Amino acid sequence: MRVVIATDDPGWHGERLQAAFAARGVDNSFVSLRQCRLDLGHSRDGIVIPGFELRLPDGVFVRQVPGGTLEQVVLRLDILHALKALGIPVYNDGRAIERTVDKAMTSFLLSRAGVPTPATWVTESHSEARAIVEREAAAGAEVVMKPLFGSRGVGLRRVRNADELPPAEQCAGVYYLQRFIEPGPDGYRDWRVFVIAGRAVAAMQRRGQDWINNVALGAACEAVPAEGTLAQMAESACREVGTDYAGVDLMRGRDDVTRVVEVNGIPAWRGLQSVCGFDVAQRLVDDFLLRYLGQHAPSSVASA
Repeated sequence: MRVVIATDDPGWHGERLQAAFAARGVDNSFVSLRQCRLDLGHSRDGIVIPGFELRLPDGVFVRQVPGGTLEQVVLRLDILHALKALGIPVYNDGRAIERTVDKAMTSFLLSRAGVPTPATWVTESHSEARAIVEREAAAGAEVVMKPLFGSRGVGLRRVRNADELPPAEQCAGVYYLQRFIEPGPDGYRDWRVFVIAGRAVAAMQRRGQDWINNVALGAACEAVPAEGTLAQMAESACREVGTDYAGVDLMRGRDDVTRVVEVNGIPAWRGLQSVCGFDVAQRLVDDFLLRYLGQHAPSSVASA
């Protein structure tokens, strides 16, 4: 059995996944989606993956889809779609990644399904974005502007009045705006719930130095039970976007309403690993191997 871990930069997460596959006796290797291509003239399967010229892998664990031009990103997702069409398990698959990397589609799907999420507006028009901010400001609210494609809290900004909106060329021509969630008496915090195979398996509370509660930006982590409202909402969100696994971010505002803010289809879990009582990478690998490749974990760890 041979499995690909799709990533450009293995880092800590790649090392943990590689060790988890090795612990189950599964040969694995890192491959960048940049290096893969479609070959409908000479390749037997129509896909060329470095190191797998004679036989395609038994499965692909997606750890990263590199950025690039629209055409480059579409090709990399095409590779994932094509692999799945050939019956090769892809975890998370291209459709789930498309839905979660695109914040606008995530917000639309959650709202349509009735999963509580902040009021959100997405437009290419600077004048419409100004009108939204002005309307919110008149109601005593602020908005948060986020990159449509982005993670780790990079590029977020609070917009208190319309004059703070950047020109379109500084935001890739799209304004993704969410109503700012005013913090309750406990101050700035949020929750990350980790969901595998539709079930919340771990959760943590994050407290940042400011309003952005992101581990990459220095937020402190504290384990909390993966149960109750947090778990139920995270699981519902994952069902709507179709993920095998995800990190779901939730916030509870001054109005005491809990909302799903984001669903991360290629989540980091280093912060979560520091506070939870099991090996997250091993749990991911065991789920992938069991559900898609029919390989059971040893009985001594299957119930861990």
